[in-house]
Amino acid sequence: MTRAPSSTAARENDDRSTYEAVIERLSKASVDKHWEPYKDIPWDDPEFLVDQSDPRWELPEVDRLGGHPWYLARSPETRARIGLWRVATAMKIGLQFENLLKRGLLNYAYRLPNGAPEFRYVYHETIEEGHHGMMFQEFVNRTKLPVRGMPGPLSLLAQVAPWIPLISTELFFVFVLGGEDPIDHVQRKVLKDDRAHHPLEETIMRIHIAEEARHISFARHYLRDRVPRMPRYRRLMLGVASPIILGIMARIMLAPPGPMIRRFAIPRDVVAEVYLRDPAAKREIRDSVGRTRELCSEIGLVNALTRRIWQVMGIWA
Repeated sequence: MTRAPSSTAARENDDRSTYEAVIERLSKASVDKHWEPYKDIPWDDPEFLVDQSDPRWELPEVDRLGGHPWYLARSPETRARIGLWRVATAMKIGLQFENLLKRGLLNYAYRLPNGAPEFRYVYHETIEEGHHGMMFQEFVNRTKLPVRGMPGPLSLLAQVAPWIPLISTELFFVFVLGGEDPIDHVQRKVLKDDRAHHPLEETIMRIHIAEEARHISFARHYLRDRVPRMPRYRRLMLGVASPIILGIMARIMLAPPGPMIRRFAIPRDVVAEVYLRDPAAKREIRDSVGRTRELCSEIGLVNALTRRIWQVMGIWA
């Protein structure tokens, strides 16, 4: 007589079926609702042209420098250029991160077996990230600002990221969330601030938010499926590494660009006051990884030891 399956095995089968249904739904959504940057954005519409002195580029409320007396004392044209530089740098860093992400996703997909449900979705995501890169670079080009994105040493170090899936796919998708969640958090806040936004910036943000929601969902469901089944020692190692990666990534994504500080001669004490000592700025860093922090707690990556690392990295609620 065939032995009845244990309740644990049945639950694991149910969880796997749910996970695969999510992947199928995300793949279908990528077909049903997607954008192409050179088809769906009217780049040459007069309303979409980039004027460096347009007041709509002034820093949003989410950026603490925007409310500082030093910034408010600048001319309207200078305030607009600082804000545009900030936006352009964020997009440049975003496309550099997504370049690393695409290469990592393809390394992950390379080893997937025939019939793996993840394969199709990973290619959908890779295509969408390619469109985001074109969209971001086109925006940067039209600002005519000499933004560079990541500092050289950091950019060089970041080249190891695409190889992370060959060591640990779980660690790679923590890295993915570390880059995507902070930007998604900021863009959603900007669109809710009741200010008039430049239509090109707003269109790009709305496209990015809509498609990144799928990418974030996949990473979260992947970790929910895989992490609880990891050996205890590997789960501990991932729990130690996660807050370090998330703390560093949040700061890379949200920190003020050094070339902007030098270009506009922003005093060091102003930078320190706004971005290092301001409790609201520290809270913004913590909040930007809030959903990933909750996920890590949910899947067993937070204990007495790793919680202390979250605290040291300044991202524990």
